[in-house]
Amino acid sequence: MRTLFTSESVTEGHPDKLCDQVSDAVLDAILAQDPKAHVACECAAKTGFLMIFGEASGNFDVDYEAIARKTICEIGYDNDDACFNGNTCRIIVHMEEQSADIAMGVNQSYESKAGLSDEEAMIGAGDQGMMFGYACRETPELMPISLQLAHKLARRLSEVRKNGTLPYLRPDGKTQVTVEYDNGVVSRIDAVVVSTQHSADVSLDQVRKDMMEYVVVPIIPEGLIDADTKIFVNPTGRFVIGGPKGDSGLTGRKIIVDTYGGHSAHGGGAFSGKDPTKVDRSAAYMARYIAKNIVAAGIADECEVQLAYAIGVAEPVSVRVDTFGTGILGREQIAKLIREHFDMRPAAIIRKLKLDRPQYRQLAAYGHMGRTDLDVLWEKTDMTEELRKAAAEVRD
Repeated sequence: MRTLFTSESVTEGHPDKLCDQVSDAVLDAILAQDPKAHVACECAAKTGFLMIFGEASGNFDVDYEAIARKTICEIGYDNDDACFNGNTCRIIVHMEEQSADIAMGVNQSYESKAGLSDEEAMIGAGDQGMMFGYACRETPELMPISLQLAHKLARRLSEVRKNGTLPYLRPDGKTQVTVEYDNGVVSRIDAVVVSTQHSADVSLDQVRKDMMEYVVVPIIPEGLIDADTKIFVNPTGRFVIGGPKGDSGLTGRKIIVDTYGGHSAHGGGAFSGKDPTKVDRSAAYMARYIAKNIVAAGIADECEVQLAYAIGVAEPVSVRVDTFGTGILGREQIAKLIREHFDMRPAAIIRKLKLDRPQYRQLAAYGHMGRTDLDVLWEKTDMTEELRKAAAEVRD
């Protein structure tokens, strides 16, 4: 049976991603001064202005406006020709302290109030909700190939802009890859879409020629493209007005781009601008860490892990596993292994994955998962041997 699956990515200059990066740049600056700070920073952008708003509590003193301007300019919005200018845009800041009602449950968990002395039980989940982690064998990163290729195309767009290969490119852009499967196995690329902002003085023919030569061909594996592969470059015909001038931007609006490109369920919580006591972020990273180690250990070829939390409670209220028929153990057996070998309380996650250190702005574009190019601990497969031995004991 032949089926198709599509994933998209966006460049760092996409207006939503611009906002994600500013939010995470603020978070990094605060964590650099106070690793225990509580932060929920969001941004919105439109023509000529960016607003920073949210809550932050802790021992720090940061210049929100300076952080935002530096981030915007580094993305490439440093002149009026790009349709947004970090040097001159209006910046509005409205940050308040975290609600005392929320802090009450985060700073002292339900378990701690009940008399538990375990240090890892002190911090409660910053909110209720469910988070998903996923891994599969389609790529060396154990990520879906449609998303990884879309990310690579988007990153390539930024590379050839920044290194001067294609100086007429502007920061905004989107990519999309459709993969064809034959009985569940990747067989070919059915379609590629590349949309890139450009200067007004370049022809569409030139853009399409250069996108093929410098972006599509270097990224898409030759063996996956055939005569029937459809490639669309700037299908509307013109993309001069981009960034926040072309479309408004908002933190947290690209959650599928940030995770698994639609291959896995999503709990709905965004990552950027949130400190790791927010399980929207930390538990999603932990779920990825668990799923990746399950797959790397050979327990399953495909694995989705769901964790769910109650606000103020440290232990997850549920752990669910789906291996889509590829597991060597049953779902409940794998879920039991996970509970036995992974501590999923917020304080333990923060400690295990070192989430209290500044590292987030670099993740705010081109995906939070599958980032083996960065030193992020949720991409490690250091639990595989332990899980392999435990699974063998269960089978015996």
